[in-house]
Amino acid sequence: MDRSRRAFRVRFDFEWDVTHRARCLHFRSRVRTKMQSNPPDEQAVLTFAELGLSTPLVAALKDVGYESPSPIQAATIPVLLAGHDLIGQAQTGTGKTAAFALPFLSMLDVSRREPQVLVLVPTRELAIQVAEAFQKYAHHMPGLHVLPIYGGQSYTPQLNALKRGTHVIVATPGRVMDHLQRGTLSLATLKYVVLDEADEMLQMGFVDAIDEILGMAPKERQVALFSATLPKPIRNIAQKHLRSPRDVTIRSKTTTATNIRQRYWVVSGMHKLDALTRILEVEAFDAMLVFARTKQATVELVEKREARGFASAALNGDIPQKQREATIDKLKSGKLDIVVATDVAARGLDVQRISHVI
Repeated sequence: MDRSRRAFRVRFDFEWDVTHRARCLHFRSRVRTKMQSNPPDEQAVLTFAELGLSTPLVAALKDVGYESPSPIQAATIPVLLAGHDLIGQAQTGTGKTAAFALPFLSMLDVSRREPQVLVLVPTRELAIQVAEAFQKYAHHMPGLHVLPIYGGQSYTPQLNALKRGTHVIVATPGRVMDHLQRGTLSLATLKYVVLDEADEMLQMGFVDAIDEILGMAPKERQVALFSATLPKPIRNIAQKHLRSPRDVTIRSKTTTATNIRQRYWVVSGMHKLDALTRILEVEAFDAMLVFARTKQATVELVEKREARGFASAALNGDIPQKQREATIDKLKSGKLDIVVATDVAARGLDVQRISHVI
């Protein structure tokens, strides 16, 4: 197919292959054509209205072209609407955000301009993405306010928004703890709490903060925990803070989408740079995301890519938020060819033009 007719898109959910971490250069390319793929299941398909969502939400979903719920949404939304705590296991990209955003938006009281929903996420980028999703779903709910709270941003706009009143807060645990310690955020009015990407928050060292935040939330609240895996510390959190939770597990028929081609090249560590250079020379790509294991490695790799004539930039947790946002904007607009990132820093990104991930 002519490249001009393709729409490139990549959703980033990168996992290191432990077996090859030290000696493999692993790259994947994904092409989404404008044609429809993945034929619908033969089983009966529910509609969002049949799940019991409010009329404004159903209208908003129709506006954005959502026709039927994904498996995680169909299994989760009725459970949350019924008031149960929930533990959901599903991979990124299965529609988890809508699975918790829709029922909680359906139940909150817009007339009460105070925090009623708190969503904890591991990264700033994911906080922004989830907040935007809430705002999109609430398009026909006038007066509803959503506030992303994360580190790397000035406290002033966050404090002003909290003073004006907000219904939904999407935040990283560290910045929530900062506001709680400053006395600028109260959890007294919370009705719903979501732990999104719980295993990633564990990896980033947020378990103690999550434990403290849940301990400060009202006892009569509803909690939804979503995690791709359930290591012991996450199970301990669930056992301590969730009340008779319902379990929902969505197992994908395949770990890779049908429109993603995966390849790997076995090389010694000292030859990785040469191997990457060769791939860049012979592989036709629109834009590329390269993952590195450490923050320092992202900077070093960018310097070496720049020396070889590729417009590149690093993306890691040490880079100021404004600079990170500017980097993504340049990638989207075509001013950058390559972004080299740590896997945690890249979570939550949604960039149309990237065709390859290494």
